[in-house]
Amino acid sequence: MTPMFGLLVAWGVLTGILIILMIYKSTLTMHEDDSICLNENESQMQREQNEVLAKMRKITPIVKVLGALSGVMILVIAGLFIYQGLSGATTLQ
Repeated sequence: MTPMFGLLVAWGVLTGILIILMIYKSTLTMHEDDSICLNENESQMQREQNEVLAKMRKITPIVKVLGALSGVMILVIAGLFIYQGLSGATTLQ
């Protein structure tokens, strides 16, 4: 297993986790309302909205970090690919 292959596998796993979290986050936002008009009897809806907001606050920083890591990793992989291509090229004399 070459280092490039290992980096590609790690990037694939990281990006897969990122995609799964983004899908989960989008399903949470489908259940979120921008504003709710509640009376005293509908406090259950308010609790549900607070739970959704708490989950969103917990997931958002993780998604940002994984997105940044994924971007950095693909740039490193591209840089290594270019370096390998240039160092393997022969010069004509």
